Amino acid sequence: MEVAYLGHSSFLITAEDGTRLVTDPYTGIGYEMSAVEADHVLCSHFHFDHGYVQGVRGYTDVISEPGEYRCGGIKVTGYGSFHDDVKGAKRGKNVIFVMEADGKRICHMGDIGERISDSLAANLKGLDLLMVPIGGVYTIDAKGALELIERLQPKATCAMHFKCKDCMLDIAPATVLEKLTDKCERIGSVIPMDVQSGKIWIPERR
Repeated sequence: MEVAYLGHSSFLITAEDGTRLVTDPYTGIGYEMSAVEADHVLCSHFHFDHGYVQGVRGYTDVISEPGEYRCGGIKVTGYGSFHDDVKGAKRGKNVIFVMEADGKRICHMGDIGERISDSLAANLKGLDLLMVPIGGVYTIDAKGALELIERLQPKATCAMHFKCKDCMLDIAPATVLEKLTDKCERIGSVIPMDVQSGKIWIPERR
């Protein structure tokens, strides 16, 4: 499995059998997503910066609800959650996606805005990679992300949904997280998948 960061909360996940998934395609945040092709699109919700499926070429379906799905060589499981800490009253629902392929198990938290329940957390254990928002305002912030990492104990984590160059959203930059922990490391767009050290990757978009 290969995971590449496309910016904001969007990733291209490619299985060994060639199946391609794109998570949370975006527009309107100050910079645009690079051209990408995929077989399936996963949308945690349909706000403009997470549901711009028009930015993806070649896909056959869009998955945006909780449930179990088979996408070629990738098993996808969606779990219901909320975009805020008041049961969705402010920003609605959010879907967390767990993807399993090629002996790897990864999780995309979408725009999670709440402290998830213990029962949900139990379904998100044993992760090779956790993709989690850190920018706050619309999602959990850096402290909330670290608390989630502590609960789930993934082998590695990739930060997403943070302010970077050209981003116009009122969210925090990755430097806020870097001040809270010495586990952060800045990398390119391809996310390492064979790490078990608890690293927190700060990626550059493709």
